[in-house]
Amino acid sequence: MSERLDGTVALVTGASSGIGEATARELARHGAAMALVARRGDRLERLAADITGAGGTALPLPLDITDQAQAADAVKRTVAELGRLDTVVNNAGIMLPGPILDAPTEEWDRMVALNLQGLLYVTHAALPHLLTAADGGPRQVADLVNISSVAGRHATMGAGIYNLTKFGVNAFTESLRQEVTARHVRVSVVEPGSVETELRSHIREEIRNIVMRRIADIEPMQSEDIADAVAYIVTRPRRVAINELLMRPTEQVG
Repeated sequence: MSERLDGTVALVTGASSGIGEATARELARHGAAMALVARRGDRLERLAADITGAGGTALPLPLDITDQAQAADAVKRTVAELGRLDTVVNNAGIMLPGPILDAPTEEWDRMVALNLQGLLYVTHAALPHLLTAADGGPRQVADLVNISSVAGRHATMGAGIYNLTKFGVNAFTESLRQEVTARHVRVSVVEPGSVETELRSHIREEIRNIVMRRIADIEPMQSEDIADAVAYIVTRPRRVAINELLMRPTEQVG
């Protein structure tokens, strides 16, 4: 049976759409007060209104976590305005696949900045508060969930830098897990396969056409499927830690 998250505070990055938005809604339904982080403030305001309209608590924080000062400010404002921090979901990310040869390296910079550095900046700022929550919070446990990808488990041609960032997320997650798990901060990684989100819309058209042909016969997962998995992870009893969760559409082979 799932435990409630009443009296706790959760921060979700990339909350303006897709997996982040669905996760924020799901954790709010479980009773958590929500800090909503993304760059698109108008979307965060609408999401916050939906959550508060349903009886929850939501704090929209429009900012860019690839800037370390802004990432730290997101955590600082969450604790100052909502009182604590018990759960962090590092969901913000971008997928820009394509050949390494002759690649536009600004795409590499964008993936490294958001998929890795943004995640690191938020984690660095949040960890002291998560340790405090685990030591004296209502559930006596805290959670950090990093959204990675099946691309973090095996490398494929045409996705080298995206693979690099997601392999990095997986390695960082496991190292940090070993560092803090004895203090009841659970560190988890979720590795989705194909999900129907805005992620694909950011890909260059010629590359997007190739990607879409590869997955044309697969019914993709929905953002709510991943949100449900995140909620499962963070609502386990204190004695249970879900370290890694790999999810693929039923028809996806690789």
